[in-house]
Parts: sequence; structure tokens; C-alpha cells
Amino acid sequence: MNRTKLRITLTLAGTLLATASVAGETVSVFKTSGCGCCLAWVKYLEKAGYAVTAKNLAMGDLMQMKLKAGFKVDQTSCHTAKIAGYVVEGHVSVREIERLLRERPDAVGLTVPSMPLGSPGMEVGGDSEAYNVLLLRRDGTTEVFASYLKAS
Repeated sequence: MNRTKLRITLTLAGTLLATASVAGETVSVFKTSGCGCCLAWVKYLEKAGYAVTAKNLAMGDLMQMKLKAGFKVDQTSCHTAKIAGYVVEGHVSVREIERLLRERPDAVGLTVPSMPLGSPGMEVGGDSEAYNVLLLRRDGTTEVFASYLKAS
């Protein structure tokens, strides 16, 4: 096998191993009882291969967890998850969670503020709205990690 083919083969093998290890991560989800979109997001993660544990908290306790993690009130959503040392707030897609775990930025985690229509767990027919996934840095600043456009 020539060097180019070997390099490509090793790169592909590394990518597959990284993806497999990411999908095998355990996610702890904290939510309030009876929230349908939270349950839909949990099922979405499970379908992607994540082991998920879900725990119901009183709304006040859940909000305290979000604030203690470093999120501001306007950066929160209905559920909070912890995975591999990161906090994932709201309806974040598996694609962005996997990118977070691959890149391992020095950050608190990701957030999709509010509950945008069309985000994972918030699908209603074919409707959607544009939204950003934000990376919350440890110093409290945010940057756009990914953007999703409104479906036409």
C-alpha cells in the first residue's frame, strides 16, 4: 500500500473510532417531569446511540443548576444535560454534541437558548425557525458554534 492510501486509511479509521466513542458516551439529562419536548430530545439522543439517564427536578432546582454551570437566564432552555465534562443546554443536535466532544474546546458547553421550532425534540410538522447553537466559554462569553436556517 502506498503512503497516500495508508494515510487516508488511517485517517478514516481514526474518524470512525472517534465517532464510535462519542456515540457511546453517557448523557445525564436533568428536566422537569412531564415535559414532552425533553422526552423527545432524550429519545433523539438514544436513537443516535447515546446511553441516557434522565432525572426530574423541581423547576427552581433545575434553574439553579443552569445558573451554577455558568448560563445566564436568557441562555437557558427546558432541560440541561451533562456529558464528558460539558454541559449541554436545550435542544442541541447530535452533530454539534459530537463536534464538541471531538474538538474538546476549553468551555462550559453548548446551549440552544429557548426552544426553537424544528430543533431536535421540537419538531412540529415541517416547520422550523432559524437558531444558533452557542458555545459558552468559561469566562462567560459566547460564540456561535453552529447556525441553523429556517426551513422554507
